[in-house]
Amino acid sequence: MSHGTEVELTGGLLRGWQERNRAATIPHAIAELRKAGNLENLRRLSDPSVGAYRGRYPFLDTDLYKTLEGLAYEVGRADAPAGAREFFDEVVVLLEEAQADDGYLNSYFQDPDQPKQPWSDLGWGHELYNLGHLIQAAVAAQRQLSDGRLLTIARRFADLVVRKYGVDGEAVIDGHPEVEMALVELYRETGELDYLTQARLFVDRRGRGKLKHTIFPGEYFQDHVPFRELPSVTGHAVRMAYLAAGAADVHLETGDPTLLVALERLWDDMVATKLYLTGGLGSRHSDEAIGDRYELPSERAYAETCAAIATMQWAWRMFRATGAAKYLDVYETVLYNAYAVGLSADGTAFFYDNPLQRRPDHEQRSGAEDGGELLRRSWFGCPCCPPNIIRWMSELQDHVALVRDNTLHIGIYTNARISTEDLSLTVTTNYPWDGDITLTINQAPPTEQTIALRIPTWTTTPTLTTPGQTAEPLVPQLEEDGWVRVRRTFVAGDVIRLTLPMAPRAHGAHPYLDAARDAIAVARGPVVYCVEQQDVEAPVDDLLLSPTAVAKAAVRVDGEHVVLDATVGVAPPPARELYPVITETPKEKASRHVPATFVPYFLWGNRQPLAMRVWLRTERED
Repeated sequence: MSHGTEVELTGGLLRGWQERNRAATIPHAIAELRKAGNLENLRRLSDPSVGAYRGRYPFLDTDLYKTLEGLAYEVGRADAPAGAREFFDEVVVLLEEAQADDGYLNSYFQDPDQPKQPWSDLGWGHELYNLGHLIQAAVAAQRQLSDGRLLTIARRFADLVVRKYGVDGEAVIDGHPEVEMALVELYRETGELDYLTQARLFVDRRGRGKLKHTIFPGEYFQDHVPFRELPSVTGHAVRMAYLAAGAADVHLETGDPTLLVALERLWDDMVATKLYLTGGLGSRHSDEAIGDRYELPSERAYAETCAAIATMQWAWRMFRATGAAKYLDVYETVLYNAYAVGLSADGTAFFYDNPLQRRPDHEQRSGAEDGGELLRRSWFGCPCCPPNIIRWMSELQDHVALVRDNTLHIGIYTNARISTEDLSLTVTTNYPWDGDITLTINQAPPTEQTIALRIPTWTTTPTLTTPGQTAEPLVPQLEEDGWVRVRRTFVAGDVIRLTLPMAPRAHGAHPYLDAARDAIAVARGPVVYCVEQQDVEAPVDDLLLSPTAVAKAAVRVDGEHVVLDATVGVAPPPARELYPVITETPKEKASRHVPATFVPYFLWGNRQPLAMRVWLRTERED
C-alpha cells in the first residue's frame, strides 16, 4: 500500500520481474546467505562453538535485514518462494536470541573475539546503518504480515539509540546515513515522536564536527558542511542519496521548508551535472563516490546498484513532497536502466558497478572481486546490492501511484489494479515497450474525482482520449508539473486512453561532459539502449552513428523485449599513434555501413563478455 493507494501488479515487465524475484533471486540469495555464514554469525553469539565470525565487514547483518524486508512482501503469498517462510522465521528467532539486554544488536561488534567495542567506530562501524535496515524490515513485516516480532526487536534497538544519542544524549552521527529515513518510517508506524526527533537530529548534526573522519575526508561522509549548505551532491554515492531521502522524509513529517529548499537545489544540480544517462549515480571507483560536475566517464562509471535504489527512494519522496512529475521521470529512468541492469536475465547474478562501456580487453571484475566471472557474479564479499535488489523488486507496486491533494496520481505505467478509498481501476499496457495506456474504471462514487497521469519529458506528441471524447493532443510543457488531469464523475466501464509515442531518439551530451563529447546514445521511451559486439560485425569501438540513422531505426519485438535495428557507420582504421599530429579538424566519415542491433542497456552482459557501448562516435552527415 502506498499512502492510501493499493496497487497490484497484474502483468507486463514489472510483474515479470517480481515473478523472477520469487522464483529465482530470493531462493538464490537465501542459499548464498547461508553459504556466506550470515546466519552463523548470529548463531555463534549464543553458541561460540559454531566458529569464528565470517566476513570482513561490520554491516553483514543488513544483508539479512534487506532480504527479510523483501520476504515480508512474499511469504504470505500462495506462490511464495520455496523455503522463504522457514528462512524468515529462522532469522527472526536468531535475532531475538542475539539481541543484548539493552537492545543493542550487531553480530560483528557482539562477537566475543572482536576487539572493537560497540559504538567505538561510528565512522565505519555502520551500527546505525544496521539499525536502519532492521527497522525497514520490521515495518514491512508488521504491515505486510501483521508480524510484530521484528518490530519489537527494532524498537528496543531504536530506543537504545534515542537514549544514547537523542536530545539528552551524545551529539553524534553515523558514518553511513540510512537510519534517518528508517526512523521516520518507524515514527509513522508507531506514532512515537522520539523516532522522528532522532531522525531530525541526525540530519541536523551533519557537517558540525560530530564525526571523526578517517581514510576519507568529510566530503565522503557528507559531513564537511551542514546538510542545508551542501553546494552539490558529493562523496560516497549511496550515503549521499540515502541521506537526501532521509532528509526528505524529515521534511515530509515536519514541514521544514529549509530542508526542501536544499533538497530541490541538490536534486536539480545532480540531474543537470552528475547523473548518467541511465540514471546511474557515482563516477569514481576509488571511494564509490560522486565526482565533479560533468565527470561521467563511461567505461569507469561506478553507478553502484545500491545508489540506483537510493536515488529512486529520494525521487519518490521528492514527488511526495512537491507533486512534480520530474522526479518520477528520473525514477523511471533509474528503474529501467541503472537499477535493472544490476540483475542478470535469469535472476541469479549481479553487477555491483554498472559501466556504460566495456572495452574488448577489460579484465576488472564487478565489485573489484578477484577472479571468477568477468560480468555479473553470483555473490560478493560485500554483498550489499543483491539483497537490496530483492527488497526493492518486492516493493515495486508501492511506487506506481498515490493519492495526493485529493487526486489519484499514476506515475509509473504498468499493468495493474489500483484502488483508493473512492476509485478502483485497471491499467492495461505493454509499457515500457509500447506507449498505449488504457485505464478502465471498475468502481467510482457519484461525485467528481480527479486522476492525474504523468506525461514523460521524452514524449513529444502525446494524446488523451476521455470517456465520450475523441483523442486530443497534449502539449507536455503546458501541463502543470508534468501531469495531465482528468476530472469528472466517473462510472464503471469508463475508459481513459493515453498514448505516448515512442520513437527511437538520439541523445547528445553537454559540451563539458568530455567522456561523451561528440557522441550519440540511443533511447526509446524510458529505456536506454546499447550495442554489444555480438550484434554487429565491425568492432564496436569503430562504430559511428548519426541522428538520421537513429530516427530510421526499425523497432523489432525480440521475445519479451524490444530491440532496435539500425545502420551504423564504420570508421576507417585509426592512426597507429596514440596522439598523432593533426593539421586539420578531424571528420568522422564512415568507410562503410553495416547493420547493428541495439539492445536494452539493462540486458547487456547476459552473453559472452565482449565489448559494449552506450555512446557511439557521431558520424558526420555533411
